[in-house]
Amino acid sequence: MPKFIVQVIIENKPYINDPEGETIHRDLVVKGGYSNIQSVRSAKMLKMVVNSKTESDAEVTVKKLCQELRIFNPVVSNCTVKAIGKS
Repeated sequence: MPKFIVQVIIENKPYINDPEGETIHRDLVVKGGYSNIQSVRSAKMLKMVVNSKTESDAEVTVKKLCQELRIFNPVVSNCTVKAIGKS
């Protein structure tokens, strides 16, 4: 059975504060001379290798896993799942 790489990106919803992104922006980006960068948002990325018949089936499996196992908090976070190719 083919193996697919599925990427999961978990990020705070736009209306939720992102202290990590704000700190990176303030203490590294702006102080580093990149004042044209307006803001930074941080996120968590997971990469999973999934045995599946198709990319689409791999995505469905990972979406189900993320919801059932509560990999993210849907109240404060958005979760994007995308197959990015074969392993």
